Amino acid sequence: MVNVGVLGATGMVGQRFIQLLADHPDFEITALAASSRSAGKRYEDATTWYMDDEMPESVRDIIVTETNPDAMDNDVDIVFSSLPADFALKVEKDFAKDYVVASNASAHRMKKNIPLVIPEVNPQCLDMIDAQQKENDWDGFIVTNPNCSTIALALTLKPIVDNFNVNSVRVSTMQAVSGAGYNGVPSMAIVDNLVPYIGGEEEKMESESLYLLGSYDGNDVVRADFKLSASCHRVAVIDGHTEAVFIELDDDFDIADVKDSMANFKGLPQELNLFSAPANPVIIREEENRPQPRMDRGAGNGMAVSVGRLRKDQVFDNSFKYVLVGHNTIRGAAGASILNAELINDKIL
Repeated sequence: MVNVGVLGATGMVGQRFIQLLADHPDFEITALAASSRSAGKRYEDATTWYMDDEMPESVRDIIVTETNPDAMDNDVDIVFSSLPADFALKVEKDFAKDYVVASNASAHRMKKNIPLVIPEVNPQCLDMIDAQQKENDWDGFIVTNPNCSTIALALTLKPIVDNFNVNSVRVSTMQAVSGAGYNGVPSMAIVDNLVPYIGGEEEKMESESLYLLGSYDGNDVVRADFKLSASCHRVAVIDGHTEAVFIELDDDFDIADVKDSMANFKGLPQELNLFSAPANPVIIREEENRPQPRMDRGAGNGMAVSVGRLRKDQVFDNSFKYVLVGHNTIRGAAGASILNAELINDKIL
């Protein structure tokens, strides 16, 4: 059993980490860290629990520590980070001197020798770890997962990029409020409304997706060479990001071949039968009114992305479009970091 800790344990993503790790067969939570306001308290006393199910008994009596390595239990092997980006920028490096840091924070994404990984999409980027450790003289290391909306998109694009010549991708998102945290979007701003702007989101989707779908040459990542444009919007949904995707290929194609490539797509986590890996990362829905976040965000225990309305575009040549739904705080956040850690535990530790 691998002992793990959670940084930012009292926040929404931190709580999702705890929920997903509570019954994990390989990982045991032995340390929880948060702000100085929570340090020294029992986790149950320090936390307003936001998840739908009850707080796991196994964490209620854990004493919350300050978010620094000196306060962390030396028996911990992996720490999961759900810290704000500005705080994570320094603190994650401090932890990486001695611990494996599986980070959901954006602070170190796409930095030199710090892997940004979706295990089904670009596991080869974990090869950066040796160079990262040597460069920094660390015993541990940092591995990051992408933005929540990027993960759902990239999982559906991977089988397409592998089997077809993509010219351009356009995506318009309808993103759940949980992506901004519990206090992130005031209720008066989102009820009976749609907010057509999420700061930095479009830039993250455009840059991270091309990185993930590119290639690693042993020294750096060569970005994918197609064009990708994103427009991101906040909608009054609690969990589950919806995205409308429009793809132009270089040549004509059979839509049945596109569907088959997505439905049959599997990656390294499926080959290794990792605990959190969905049997099918991409699930094709044939109903004309699916996917929907309320019905489909839980697919594959929240780790699969559902795709529907997959059809040829009748206006633009060599083009098709579809709608996807992915669970933003499971596959798009905590679950993504946990799957990264499972792959690291299997292949590196």
